[in-house]
Amino acid sequence: MANVNITPLHDRVIVKPAAAEEKTAGGIIIPDTAKEKPQRGTVIAAGPGKKDEPMSVKSGDTVLYGKYAGTEISIEGGDYLIMRESDILAIV
Repeated sequence: MANVNITPLHDRVIVKPAAAEEKTAGGIIIPDTAKEKPQRGTVIAAGPGKKDEPMSVKSGDTVLYGKYAGTEISIEGGDYLIMRESDILAIV
């Protein structure tokens, strides 16, 4: 797991998206232009939560999130998403 030197504020989390599928189940190679954005990733860092709502995800959790959730950011050469905890749909 990546180790980033950044702490999100309030109810924000930093997620490392899973790699996009390279092949279909039948073995067909998917070109870059047809790959879908992954909707699964690993929580790298989580903020402390809001005063009245503690965080339910923690670093290391694998999560599912909405297709258009989060903002893409680059930290220390890696690509990550930063999003609110409410954008996370489930812990896998």
